[in-house]
Amino acid sequence: MISTNLNSNEFHPYYKLYIDNATDLNIIESLKQNLDSVVSFYNGITEEKHDYSYAEGKWTIKDVLLHIIDTERIFTYRALRIARLDKTPLPGYEQDDFAITAKATKRSLESILDEYKAVRHASIALFNSFDAETLEQIGEASGSPISVRAIGYILTGHENHHNQVIKERYL
Repeated sequence: MISTNLNSNEFHPYYKLYIDNATDLNIIESLKQNLDSVVSFYNGITEEKHDYSYAEGKWTIKDVLLHIIDTERIFTYRALRIARLDKTPLPGYEQDDFAITAKATKRSLESILDEYKAVRHASIALFNSFDAETLEQIGEASGSPISVRAIGYILTGHENHHNQVIKERYL
């Protein structure tokens, strides 16, 4: 486990995998470091692999990257709502429905990476606006408590997890 100092009441146990895959940096530095490493990683994948999936019904490499982007958008929206003390329980989302309708194979990897960079820069700006007290705010998403700072660590750990899966099963 990284030294995030998260309490067990700040996230559902489901997210422990992602939190454990986050880097041992503060949230902003982790988001910035992953911006560079993710872009470099995907730029290093040969074009013939972009639309490859390792088994029938599994996502392609471009699907995975769009999933990372979609998840980041949803989770930063959650972070914003919780940071602003909105007590409305936030719903989950169906990742497979998103992947089907995203039409990743009709896009170039370059266009998806441009979108990733734009989303990540927005996430960095958002998390940079939060002070320590705001990062500790807890709200409800997908029927469970989650803190703003847990969301920050989940973002980088989530993409680290998926990039590891790509290395093991796609390349």
